[in-house]
Amino acid sequence: MAFSNLEKAMGLLIGLDVARPGTSRQAAKAAVSLIARGTVAVAPRVATAGTGLIQANPVAAGIGLGLGALQTDPGQQLLDMAAARGRSDRVKFEQAITDLTMSTIPKARKKTTSKFNQSIKAGMKAAKASTSYGKKGTINNAKKAFTAVTKTASKINKGGKVAKKGVLRKIGLAIKKVLR
Repeated sequence: MAFSNLEKAMGLLIGLDVARPGTSRQAAKAAVSLIARGTVAVAPRVATAGTGLIQANPVAAGIGLGLGALQTDPGQQLLDMAAARGRSDRVKFEQAITDLTMSTIPKARKKTTSKFNQSIKAGMKAAKASTSYGKKGTINNAKKAFTAVTKTASKINKGGKVAKKGVLRKIGLAIKKVLR
């Protein structure tokens, strides 16, 4: 079975050339166990490879040292303390979000409609109730009906008179109730 890219990178970090042809997984495991035991025979080669690695890539060396330090008992305690702190911070953050949404954010008010828009609504209702723009309850030419309603509402809003007869009178009377 071939080594993955991650395994090759980790091997390079500890000074093993697992990418070389003929290196088996079993040989790599044996080399890692020798390094872990700190044998004298492998230590000088690893040390020279390690100094070369540190010079070539100090970030990788820092990561390797950090990972090695975290495997010790104080390192595990440090990780546990960090996890506990993270949990408490998440709880505090969620509580702050809850408090913020509960108290400080005002509820959205419904926009108030203007008198003119209310009069347009009343005029369209009157136009829909008449038979002038289609049968009762429907409007077959909405653009024409809306134009008549808005012009009538504007005229009445400026102080004009309501029409004498017809659908414009019905629309005008409905609008006049709202505007005055």
